Amino acid sequence: MAAHRKPRQRSASGSKARTAATIALAGAATATGFDGTGHAEPELTPGQVRAKVDALYQEAEAATEKYNGAKEKAEATGQRLKDLQDQAARKEERLNAAREALGSVAAAQYRGGGLDPAVQLALSDDPDRYLQNAEFVERTGNRQQADVARVRRQLREIEQLRGAAHIELTSLKSRQTELTRHKKTITGKLGSARQLLSRLSAQERARISDTRGADRASRSSAGARDGLTTPGSVNAQAPNARAAAAVSYAYRKLGSPYVWGATGPNAFDCSGLVQAAYRSAGVSLPRTTYSQIDAGRRVSRSELLPGDLVFFYAGISHVGIYVGNGRMIHAPNPSAPVRVAPLDEMPFTGATRVV
Repeated sequence: MAAHRKPRQRSASGSKARTAATIALAGAATATGFDGTGHAEPELTPGQVRAKVDALYQEAEAATEKYNGAKEKAEATGQRLKDLQDQAARKEERLNAAREALGSVAAAQYRGGGLDPAVQLALSDDPDRYLQNAEFVERTGNRQQADVARVRRQLREIEQLRGAAHIELTSLKSRQTELTRHKKTITGKLGSARQLLSRLSAQERARISDTRGADRASRSSAGARDGLTTPGSVNAQAPNARAAAAVSYAYRKLGSPYVWGATGPNAFDCSGLVQAAYRSAGVSLPRTTYSQIDAGRRVSRSELLPGDLVFFYAGISHVGIYVGNGRMIHAPNPSAPVRVAPLDEMPFTGATRVV
């Protein structure tokens, strides 16, 4: 008769150890990749770094314009909230004064006693004078009723103001949350770009910057730069004096650093430079690229004149000021200052003539 052997039990600890080993091996295979080099990401060429950095800058700039829009709305909401609070405070002052007046009248009536008017008339030494006084009291009572009605109306108005202020406060908190989210996106994109650039040597970083299509005239000899900062021929082509003044301002700001969210006078982002240039010419423009494109009359690329606003990318996330000869002045990104550049360095979307 054959012996029946009891099957051997596998220990739980052994099974766990084998599972852990399998996961570790799978993780190692994922980390090394199929070529077994052991690098999670292949080494990028300077050209690939440039492409990735440019994409990150463009994404950061799109987030910057959203940040600028949210900030503009937050500031407007904050101002409305302040106005409502000021109105409520003024109405509360008037309400308190009216309440004090009513309180004085009520106290006087209480101190005057509560005899029935007929009894007061019967006991009066001078009935004619009493009747005159009664008529005065009745008129006073009518005025008091009007005062009470006014106080009630003021209370309703204050409650309405408080309700509106609560709505604005809720909206403001929402805008502030939106600002924080966009700021996080911007700083994350810019941080990733810095990490990519840090892999390159100083010479490679300089070469990438120089090959982004910027017009070298904006960083060339002193004589050429002087010509750029006194753009008489450019201004002569501008459609009017205000456009010429905006162009002159932009030329004076060549070399200023790019700082996201900045509107001058010493640093700018792209829409901040445009807003500041036209502000110097007495023209008020919206804060964001996607609002600025609707701030004037659309013109085609063939119709461009100095001072026109030129926009780029499908999301209208970048703007510059046209200065003629197919060039613009713009604030590119954190890697480059305000400078002259050809329109063709970015995908052209449209143009607007502000004045």
